[in-house]
Amino acid sequence: MLIDASRATLLVIDVQEKLIGAVSDPAGTLARTRWLLAATAELGLPTVISEQYPKGLGPTVASLLEAAPQAQVVEKLHFSCVAGECLPASLLAREQVIVCGMETHVCVLQTVFELLESGKQVFVVADACDSRTVESKVAGLERMRGAGAQIVTREMVLFELMRSSSHEKFRILSKTFLVGEQP
Repeated sequence: MLIDASRATLLVIDVQEKLIGAVSDPAGTLARTRWLLAATAELGLPTVISEQYPKGLGPTVASLLEAAPQAQVVEKLHFSCVAGECLPASLLAREQVIVCGMETHVCVLQTVFELLESGKQVFVVADACDSRTVESKVAGLERMRGAGAQIVTREMVLFELMRSSSHEKFRILSKTFLVGEQP
């Protein structure tokens, strides 16, 4: 199944100030997540950003909020956004959820499993996920794939949302996000 812009939403999980330094590739994770947020914002994709206990772990990294100023930010205490009941009706109304964030094997995994259980089609953006160790990230991605999530990359998301080079945003997006060295 392909990602459909009219049926999809983006969920970015817990890329927060006090957590980012603990993952295996903090700079790369930030750059790739910012790329995904900016590209999908250009396409007008509805976006939700979760924060795990922001009083203790800090807010979402500011550069991510700047990349997607229209994103709705929600707070949670549960590891899963579903169990935390923080997801807005606008996200839950869509059939497809594109997910990225951290940590892959904890909050991302638990959210993805519960989204799948609720009947959603879930696409996990592997290159915009991270964990404290590469092994934990890989194990989390493998479990999610085994449970029925589609494992994708940022470019797959972008091209599937546009579907054609005749898309009205193709030229600007290809020049901005597909030319030169990308994160």
